[in-house]
Amino acid sequence: MLYLKNRKSSQKGFCSLIGLLALAALVLMGCGKDNSFKNKDITMEAFSDMKAPTFVFDFQQVARLVRSTAQSAAIETEADRRVREYYAQPEAQLLWVDRAGVDHRADSLLAYLHGVSAIGFSEHAFYVDAIERDMQCLRQLQFGEGADDINHVAARLEYHLTKACLRYAYGYRYGFINPLRVFNRLDEEERKEGQPAHVVRYRGLFDMDMEKAPADYYLSVIGKIQHDSLSQYLASIETQDKFYRQLKEMLQRDSSSMQRQRILANMERTRWRLHNPVPEEGKRIIVNIPAYQLYAYGGDSVLHMRIVCGAMKTKTPLLTSAIEWMEVNPQWIIPQSILEKDVVRHAGDSAYFARNRYEIYERATNKQMAISEVTGSMLLSGKYRVAQQSGDDNSLGRIVFRFKNQFSVFLHYTSTPWMFQRDSRSISHGCVRVAKPYELAAFVLDQPDEWLLDRIRISMGLKPATERGMKYLRTHQEEEEHKLIGYVPVKPHVPLYIIYFTLWTDENGALQSWPDVYGYDRVILEHLKPFLP
Repeated sequence: MLYLKNRKSSQKGFCSLIGLLALAALVLMGCGKDNSFKNKDITMEAFSDMKAPTFVFDFQQVARLVRSTAQSAAIETEADRRVREYYAQPEAQLLWVDRAGVDHRADSLLAYLHGVSAIGFSEHAFYVDAIERDMQCLRQLQFGEGADDINHVAARLEYHLTKACLRYAYGYRYGFINPLRVFNRLDEEERKEGQPAHVVRYRGLFDMDMEKAPADYYLSVIGKIQHDSLSQYLASIETQDKFYRQLKEMLQRDSSSMQRQRILANMERTRWRLHNPVPEEGKRIIVNIPAYQLYAYGGDSVLHMRIVCGAMKTKTPLLTSAIEWMEVNPQWIIPQSILEKDVVRHAGDSAYFARNRYEIYERATNKQMAISEVTGSMLLSGKYRVAQQSGDDNSLGRIVFRFKNQFSVFLHYTSTPWMFQRDSRSISHGCVRVAKPYELAAFVLDQPDEWLLDRIRISMGLKPATERGMKYLRTHQEEEEHKLIGYVPVKPHVPLYIIYFTLWTDENGALQSWPDVYGYDRVILEHLKPFLP
């Protein structure tokens, strides 16, 4: 029998005593002269010496022990931080332990915790053994002294149940790691002259429009615990993504250590849910970096092509966006990072600028500057831009596909098409080069007429397909370049996803393994280490 210190005791534990008191009261009331109940102020504390201290809960001590444990425990996850935050509040209530010990809610949580092995995780990371051991102690009254007395057992159980529950809820609902935090603090930018030693800047590598746990998510889960709706909630939060289920099934039958690690990393990626997931219908473009492939889905057909992506030092960022317009024969406005790294040292070298067809413009006035008048410090000031003129030797090639993003990257062709023949194609400054630019242009347009397509072909230096296009070339033979079109809007916009999956289906729908070209699998597994066997 468990007793609650400084509270009313169980009726069962004291029913005989209460009966005796009632009988005494009746006897006294029947004496005639003095009908008052002289012992009316007696409380249960008068019988405290009859309680076994071993079985007495001191809830104030339990709360202090939980708070102390939460404050001193290492924080490995967002869930751990929220556990500490909750129990640090003076008004924090115990969630699992009460005068009856623990109820069925703890058993329901354990049922889900036993299932984490199905996603390759260790039950130890969710304190399953410790919870079961302390639940047995509490229910069988197997207490000792010191750290194994009733209050310490109750405090351990309360803390471990909450921590395990929040770890489970955060991980299954939003992913066990936060890619926005992990990948955007992965690659340090080169330190600039004059930059303080303590200031570290990182290259942005991840901007997927994904769902993130709100700051008060832990309070929502705690509310589920308090209102006994936790089991239904935990049953609803695991992603129902088809690819996730496929990977989960593979994990159960694949014993290869390397393949299991690849599966675990890609399962975690599928737990990062997008606000606008890849649609199952309509046009959409997926660029998978490890595969070095672009897949353009529309109707029953799939246009696929090789790509070149960013090198290790200039990785292509992972993002979601939409193709909004194209530029045929674009200028290349050299990004400031490339300007600082490759161009500034050639300041004043007219031959270098002429050879690369670079021109310098003042940003404020758009005035073209004489190469000899612009110094390296002027280029570094940010007040000038350097642009490469359009043509076959332009770094963007003959066409670029524009979409909104914070990294100034885009899809484009190239002046070095032989690069598409290489097996390893991570060599760009971050943009994605596409091997079939005209085919992609035709794909993103919504029912284009043949003359629009021919204008694009002719402007890209390709052979026209219509009589009108061939006639145009015959009558303009004297022109070196034919720029019939420049800006081409894409309406409706075509969703674009630049992703990183080392297990992914190819253009025929067959699951393929791809090399971990940026080492992102290793990064994910390192951050999943607290959960792995």
